[in-house]
Amino acid sequence: MALSDIEIAHSVAPKNIYEVANAAGIDEKYVIPYGRYKAKIDTAVLNGKQPNGKLILVTALTPTPAGEGKTTVSIGLVDALRRVGKKAVAALREPSLGPVFGLKGGATGGGRSQIIPMEDINLHFNGDFHAVTSANNLLAAVVDNHIRKGNELNIDPATVCFKRCLDMDDRQLRFIVSGLGGAAHGVPREDGFDITAASEIMAIWCLSKDIWDLKRRFSQIIVGYTFDKQPVTAGQLNVHGAMAVLMKEAMYPNLVQTLEGTPVLVHGGPFANIAHGCNTIIATKTAMSIADYAVTEAGFGADLGAEKFLDIKCRMAGIVPSAVVMVASVRALKMHGGVAKVDLGKEDVGAVEKGFKNLERHLRNITEVYGLPVVAALNVFGSDTEAEKQAVIRLCRGVGVDCVPADVWGKGSAGTVELAEKVIEAAKAPSAFDYAYPLTDSVEEKIEKIVTRVYRGKGAEILKPAAAKLERFKEMGYGDCPVCIAKTQYSFSDDPKKTGAPEDFTVTVRDVRLSAGAGFIVALTGDIITMPGLPKHPQSEVIDIDENGNIVGLE
Repeated sequence: MALSDIEIAHSVAPKNIYEVANAAGIDEKYVIPYGRYKAKIDTAVLNGKQPNGKLILVTALTPTPAGEGKTTVSIGLVDALRRVGKKAVAALREPSLGPVFGLKGGATGGGRSQIIPMEDINLHFNGDFHAVTSANNLLAAVVDNHIRKGNELNIDPATVCFKRCLDMDDRQLRFIVSGLGGAAHGVPREDGFDITAASEIMAIWCLSKDIWDLKRRFSQIIVGYTFDKQPVTAGQLNVHGAMAVLMKEAMYPNLVQTLEGTPVLVHGGPFANIAHGCNTIIATKTAMSIADYAVTEAGFGADLGAEKFLDIKCRMAGIVPSAVVMVASVRALKMHGGVAKVDLGKEDVGAVEKGFKNLERHLRNITEVYGLPVVAALNVFGSDTEAEKQAVIRLCRGVGVDCVPADVWGKGSAGTVELAEKVIEAAKAPSAFDYAYPLTDSVEEKIEKIVTRVYRGKGAEILKPAAAKLERFKEMGYGDCPVCIAKTQYSFSDDPKKTGAPEDFTVTVRDVRLSAGAGFIVALTGDIITMPGLPKHPQSEVIDIDENGNIVGLE
């Protein structure tokens, strides 16, 4: 019987975290240990260093319930780069407790390509998400307290737009009324919660260069508007300094290791369907400063995570990937080709060929829209047949892209060497990198270009309430911000049922939000929400602790 992911993780004796730091070239004076196998790295490690390492972005085709394995491939790839003699470090996102206990369980890779200690990383990991939640809710509390205690800034309670947050899927908290119980208990108003991974505090943390930049961005957060429609900021409430204090330790990247002892920085964790989906700039630049190859990932499909990585994070950080790895699987391609999940074990080359249109669109976006070299990584599953794998390789070659099968789950780095060699080769190629849109475009033009150039739809429809908000944002001086589109991860369109490579669709923007501190405008499309709900049978039903004190069910 095959071992589970957590059993495989427990079968490996981890290295002491100082040994891992030494392998990354990090002096122990910068290591702040959290036990024997985890640490935070003082950001002073960056002093005098330049991020000159080659950045490798790992992304994927449109997700399906069959699984793609983007994180697993990222881990297998960084291990394989070290296996072939390169100094490599990964920079990945932290898991949110929402998905861990909700839909998919853990997010630390799988099989022989995992980061450890996987339970600690998946659960509370060094307190970072708690710090984000606390900083967020301190600001929310100060806003309501200010209104209750005289309201010197003349805030209209009906316009308060800064929500509380919680790192858990809880649909009951999407829309609430707070401040009930009489005058002594607050001012009643409509309110709501976002999940922590979708909060503006999370976005700011991941996009900040240092704690001073973090504090500056905190001060610019718009919490609401006065009765005469002027914005009110966290800086005006003089709470941004206290928020930064809560985030002081969280600013240090977390250092852990793969099963093979490769150093990995895990830091930050916004969702890519409702936020920008990338780890912190600090962690990415640290990895690029201490390694020849820094492997990072962006959430969900390339139309979401990679687009935001390239158009938002790269723009703000001043970095550009040397190569992109596009993860796909035979199973996912067959689902995009119309095969039901229960039938994925049956060979169906025709469905692979039909589903390839989804992968092809993602590949062409990387090469044609962004001008970057790309390698396709075919994440191998036991049910894949040779004919199906060869079909994917042939189809990728037909669009000028190398496709490499990688058995990252079963063999770890040993099954990923060919992919590593192709990535090294691709990273040597000249780059013609460009963004999907210039910042000089209007917000409407930016949305339109993402929809037509990246999603390959026919255009965007911005509903009147959203259009009115956009006009107000432009009047306030935010027209040159990049755009963060919140959209279903299951389709290029805003309809999750339109799998594969849909055409002639229109994306409807029903609402927009200004994240002034983060520095972008969020466009909400379709039925996307910023506080997920639990499925009928959440993963929390199987996660448990046994009589020996071992955590079980965390996969």
